[in-house]
Amino acid sequence: DPGAKITVVTHALGVDFLLEGAKDANGGAFAGPVSALTARGVKFEVCDITLRNRKLKRDQFIPEATYVPSGVAEITRLQQREGYAYLRP
Repeated sequence: DPGAKITVVTHALGVDFLLEGAKDANGGAFAGPVSALTARGVKFEVCDITLRNRKLKRDQFIPEATYVPSGVAEITRLQQREGYAYLRP
């Protein structure tokens, strides 16, 4: 659906693929596909609570990452106020 809005909300260990230099099991960098998806309108959000709990800094993440105060609260907000559906891999 060309009109679909997609937001990937990450928290806990799920933020790791958005770290600078993160690679998949085959050694491929995640940054390229994330950049390509961002160019098509996909948003990638990182939970600030996770950053605090894991002692991570925003400058450790690729530029496409954006930040929300709470990943779980953002998922709830998107569902209740924006009409998003929650899909979990």
